[in-house]
Amino acid sequence: MSEQRSTEQMQAALLHGPGDVRVKEVSVPETDPGQVRLKSRSVGICGSDLHHFREGSTGGHANEDPFVLGHELAGEVPEESAEVLGLDPGTVVAIDPAHPCGGCEWCERGHHNLCPNVEFKGVAEHPGGLAEYIDVYPEQVIPVPDDFDPDMAALLEPLGVAIHAVDLADIDLMDTVAVLGAGPIGLLIAQVVQVAGAGECVVIDPLDYRRTVAERCGADRTAAQHEAIADWTDGRGADVVIEATNTPDGFEHTIDSVRIGGSIVLVGIPEGNEYQLTAAPARRKGVTIKFCRRMGDVYPRAIQLVDRERVDLDPIMTHQFSLHETPEALALQSRYDDGVVKAMVHTS
Repeated sequence: MSEQRSTEQMQAALLHGPGDVRVKEVSVPETDPGQVRLKSRSVGICGSDLHHFREGSTGGHANEDPFVLGHELAGEVPEESAEVLGLDPGTVVAIDPAHPCGGCEWCERGHHNLCPNVEFKGVAEHPGGLAEYIDVYPEQVIPVPDDFDPDMAALLEPLGVAIHAVDLADIDLMDTVAVLGAGPIGLLIAQVVQVAGAGECVVIDPLDYRRTVAERCGADRTAAQHEAIADWTDGRGADVVIEATNTPDGFEHTIDSVRIGGSIVLVGIPEGNEYQLTAAPARRKGVTIKFCRRMGDVYPRAIQLVDRERVDLDPIMTHQFSLHETPEALALQSRYDDGVVKAMVHTS
């Protein structure tokens, strides 16, 4: 961001440290060259936001300076940006939080989601959407159908992560797919694997209410513990296991749950930034293991899945808060209280 600041003020939610989020008035930054200003409309609270909230980071050192969280984003086109974007003022848009450099080896290989030089909204030095305004590059602005509201537009980002995870899983028609974790990402993955041709989708989560939501999302079976997968498959294991938990045991549980020669995709971020794994079972099963990092160019498919009602976002969006209630939104979702799946913050 430019070091210059305007005299205009806005409200923003800043993370000062673990458990310390403050909503206060800040100066609206000057828009950097090449960027456009949008009104922030809706932000979904993501599991990675909860890691920032609880631990100060998603791995590595916690940031020392306060910054604005929020990368599951929807905005509104203001009058000043309408002509540049070729959109009418008041248009609701999704916002891709990632702006890769486009010039590194990984971008040139087509792995934009792995760009080490990416500018990613909602992490240190790149303010996110939990504010009244946000500046982005035009290519980050994603038009959506007219009947998409801001909450639906914001949830295209986590749906994109789910699509990328399922792409990595390379599911064969009628595979048995197990999803570990029925948080927002796990619930979206459970829906996408059914579209991708899974013969059976089973979901594991220790929380009763989240298993109920998983059943609403079409899961064929649910259980509190991953050992149920062995029982359901007569000890064979699932063809594909997609892990979307926050526990260091998640990796180990995938190995327990997958068949010999099967595939695993790790999506979740473990608490404490460490996995626990016993090596021999993984090696002896000869499993294929992939790590899911954000997403590729998947917004068009995400929009189609929602527009054609192949994915239902309603079970995911359980709570709504105002920008001033951001600390309460983070605390509620962190406690898994009141049947929360996803808290949506309406920023304007």
